[in-house]
Amino acid sequence: MTGLGRSPRAATAPRHRSSALARVGTALWVLLWCAAPVPGDIGGCAEPAAPLDAALFFEEKWRIDCERCVACGLETLRCRAACGEGESVELPAFVEGCLPLSQDGEVCLRALEADDCDAYRGYMDDARPSLPTECDFCPEERRP
Repeated sequence: MTGLGRSPRAATAPRHRSSALARVGTALWVLLWCAAPVPGDIGGCAEPAAPLDAALFFEEKWRIDCERCVACGLETLRCRAACGEGESVELPAFVEGCLPLSQDGEVCLRALEADDCDAYRGYMDDARPSLPTECDFCPEERRP
């Protein structure tokens, strides 16, 4: 026994345990660092960057717009157009030079589905429609 009433083995156990924990912590850090997305790996799950198809995006957006207009009881010209009522409207296109990615479109559509009726009332306003930030792919200050 040593002077404090412990065996020499007991005195070294905490040091051994802490160095083992340090090695495990370092291994986990390296594993997480290596599993992080790399530049160009936009989706973070090895999903390659792909341009957003405007026609598919706007068709899906109008479907969501129509559903939300009906659910929220909104009756605007924009709602009628989204639901295919009234004048036929051409599918919009992205602003020239604006090249959003498919992941951008997915985030936008999920945000639209999650928004409440008050927010949607603003999006579908005929005079001054607003836009969720997730759907503002090319803000004016960043346009070419």
